[in-house]
Amino acid sequence: VLPFPSQVVYNRVGKCGSRTVVLLLRILSEKHGFNLVTSDIHNKTRLTKNEQMELIKNISTAEQPYLFTRHVHFLNFSRFGGEQPVYINIIRDPVNRFLSNYFFRRFGDWRGEQNHMIRTPSMRQEERYLDINVCILENYPECSNPRLFYIIPYFCGQHPRCREPGEWALERAKLNVNENFLLVGILEELEDVLLLLERFLPHYFKDVLSIYKNPEHRKLGNLTVTVKKTVPSPEAIQILYQRMRYEYEFYYYVKEQFHLLKRKFGLKSHIRKPRPRPEFFIPSPLETEEPIDDEEEDDEKWLEDIYKR
Repeated sequence: VLPFPSQVVYNRVGKCGSRTVVLLLRILSEKHGFNLVTSDIHNKTRLTKNEQMELIKNISTAEQPYLFTRHVHFLNFSRFGGEQPVYINIIRDPVNRFLSNYFFRRFGDWRGEQNHMIRTPSMRQEERYLDINVCILENYPECSNPRLFYIIPYFCGQHPRCREPGEWALERAKLNVNENFLLVGILEELEDVLLLLERFLPHYFKDVLSIYKNPEHRKLGNLTVTVKKTVPSPEAIQILYQRMRYEYEFYYYVKEQFHLLKRKFGLKSHIRKPRPRPEFFIPSPLETEEPIDDEEEDDEKWLEDIYKR
């Protein structure tokens, strides 16, 4: 019998399918009897030392077993004397994530569209209807660094250097993925992410895939799709790739680790033909390593080691 982690944290990255997953978690928490702890704070991912201590204290004293979820950069519980929980997360192609966020901030999703609601009411009209190409090509703050350096800090942590685009934050984020995260999946292969979560954390995710595929749930999930999205010009996309070099290095690293995990547990990746990309501007994917030989390390031992970290 595998150890049962009673503390799980999903420090969800914005616009990476997290609202879909939270919808699933609400159903699963009632079905399996775990404590789903959510937060209404969506725009404060970086915390002071005192705020970190307070949040970790509040999380740690929640009724167990719990799954805590919030948009927040990685928190090191052990730094403040707490027990380090099991972390999970999902990321997606950085440019796609940025575009989804850009238009969501302006126009929301189908839930708002059906109710004639406009996202971010305080936004000035000239900003709301700012052409995405103008934003990128004319280097508006929203479409340039450091705002484009978004995914890595969720894994790097709360250190000030985690917000600076560069090798230091990238390498620290990779280290945390290896040492503190049970699973980091990619949104483009969400069904496989859910399959692995069900395998690794059955007390929380048993039957998640059947719920996800249920037509009624799909109908709800479709309402979270961002509306009024347009595709930038090839020139603008090239500039985005160039500005998001570190984000892509991290994305490719996570994708390779995720595919290794899938191969280890017998899941085959469905390879889709990628859309053309300006290879000059983005790092090449890492070479895929050979899967771990099952004779060297059985599945249960591997999971036990992860849970003990």
